[in-house]
Amino acid sequence: MKIGIAGGGAFGTALGVALAMDGNPITLWARNADAVRQMTETRTNPKLPDVTLPDRMAFTAETTDLFTNDILLLAIPSQTVRDFLTTHRDHLGGKQLVACCKGIDLERMTGPASTINALVPDAIAAVLTGPSFAADIARGLPTALTLACADDAMGAILQTALSTTALRLYRSTDTIGAELGGALKNVMAIASGVAIGAGLGDSARAALITRGFPEMQRLAQELGAAPETLAGLSGFGDLVLTCTSKQSRNYRYGLALGAGEAFDKGTTVEGAATARAVRQLAKEMDIDLPICTVVADLIEDKTDVASALNALLSRPLREE
Repeated sequence: MKIGIAGGGAFGTALGVALAMDGNPITLWARNADAVRQMTETRTNPKLPDVTLPDRMAFTAETTDLFTNDILLLAIPSQTVRDFLTTHRDHLGGKQLVACCKGIDLERMTGPASTINALVPDAIAAVLTGPSFAADIARGLPTALTLACADDAMGAILQTALSTTALRLYRSTDTIGAELGGALKNVMAIASGVAIGAGLGDSARAALITRGFPEMQRLAQELGAAPETLAGLSGFGDLVLTCTSKQSRNYRYGLALGAGEAFDKGTTVEGAATARAVRQLAKEMDIDLPICTVVADLIEDKTDVASALNALLSRPLREE
């Protein structure tokens, strides 16, 4: 099956490198024609320094080249998925659409697989998520991810097509759990960065990770996810990685927030939008999600770090 990738960022490019190095011809579409020209001529992407793009990767700024493929990996920001699907839905019917982004649609409060199902119902929707950094994947370092697809037979086909020597995929039918785990851990990564950036220490970060995980489970289960999914790669595994490494954009954003420093506005921070969506969901569904709520308030300058810490520490004492 032919594989195309929508998105010329670090993660989409890294997936293309891994799949091409394993012998698959890959077509990567990027919106920016100059970026496409640079990748074609230099076989490099500035977002992945020191990585040579394989000859089996072709680059295009024309969507018509992308739609000739059977499997499309959507490695675009989660908040742009709806627009992409709406614009191109006439070309996406019958395709296998694999969302490789992590976030919640602020308009409909749904994850990317749910958005695919709503807008392109005759396509196969899947989610590829889990503990991974683009640089590690592009360098061929061992990485394990979750491939979630409600159609298990098609999930098995995708699992085989997208697995490589170093990229190991574990299959699930719980798309809701997989997409929520990948989205919610970004909020906890921001909280962890805030703790370290504000000088609260590793013990405070450990407490946030530990108490944040039940929040993720609580909301995910309310929305129909299986609890065991959140305990796997797409939930707990990704949570640990992104809350402890400066390779995580969300963690770095939290560091800047906690330290009161500016952050590059050109860097995509999926957890910021997700935090706002989760705060709204918590209110509508009457679910107690204190860490997610505090993160959303911090992002919008509705509170400061000292007040946020005080709000969390002044909660009633209870059993674990």
